[in-house]
Amino acid sequence: MPTLIDLTRTMDPERRAQVHESFRALETVIAPKIEYLRPESGGLDRMTSIFGCEPSDLPDGEGWGEDLLTDMNTHCGTHVDAPLHSGNRIEGRPARTLSDIGLDELFRPGMVLDLRAWVSPGTAIPIEGLEAAVEATGRDIAEGDAVLLRTGQEDWYTVADPEYFDYPGMTGESTRWLTSRGATILGTDAMAWDRPFPVMRRAFEETGDPSQIWDGHFAIRDKEAFIVQQITNLGALPLTGFTVGLFPIKLPGTSAAPARAVAFVDD
Repeated sequence: MPTLIDLTRTMDPERRAQVHESFRALETVIAPKIEYLRPESGGLDRMTSIFGCEPSDLPDGEGWGEDLLTDMNTHCGTHVDAPLHSGNRIEGRPARTLSDIGLDELFRPGMVLDLRAWVSPGTAIPIEGLEAAVEATGRDIAEGDAVLLRTGQEDWYTVADPEYFDYPGMTGESTRWLTSRGATILGTDAMAWDRPFPVMRRAFEETGDPSQIWDGHFAIRDKEAFIVQQITNLGALPLTGFTVGLFPIKLPGTSAAPARAVAFVDD
C-alpha cells in the first residue's frame, strides 16, 4: 500500500478575519464562511421543523449536524484551475471547463521542484532555478507530469502577514518552459501562480507592456495545462517517485474548484 500524504490546505473560516487589510478582496479564496448547525441547536431546529416533532422525540433530544457554506469562490483554498480560467480559447480551441476534465488527467506522476534557494518574495521565479531544481530530481520532466513548485511560501501561511501575499511567482516565459517539456499539472505552494497582483500592476504601469499582466496564467492559452494553487506539505514528499491525485469538487462548467490534493508515495 502506498503512503498517502495530504497536500491540501484547510479552508479555515477563522482565517478570513485575519486577512491583512490590504487584501480583504481575497477573503473568498482563503476560506468560505461556515454556519455550523450542531445537533443540539441548529440541526435540532431543522429536524423538528422538517418532521413536525419535538426534541423529546429524537435520540438524546438531538437533531443532525449540518453546515452551510457561503461566500466562497471556486478558487478557494487548494484548488484546480480549469483552462477556462485563462480565457475562452486555449490552443485555438474552446477552453475546457472543470467538468470537461477527466480524473485520469488529474492523477499523474509527480515531481517537486525545490526552489527555495532561488526565489525571493514578490519576484519572478527564474528559469535557471527551474533548471537546477529539475536536475536535482534526477530525471527530466515527462509528458503528463505534475510539476509542484516548492517556494517555501507555505511557511508564510499567516494571512495577517503581508508576506503571505508577497510570494514568488511564475511568468509567461517560465510557465512555457514547463509546459514545453510536457508538464500538464502546474502546482505551487504559493497563494497564486503568477507574481503578486501589485507587482504585475507596477510592471505594467512602468513599462506600458500588457504582457506583464497575469502572464503566467495566460501562457497556457498556448499549451493547455491545469494550474493548482495553495498546495501545502511539499516538504513531506520525495523529489520524485510519487503520484499526485487532485480531486476537485464536481461542479458543472466552472473555471475552477477546490480539491483534495493527495500524494501517493510507494513504500
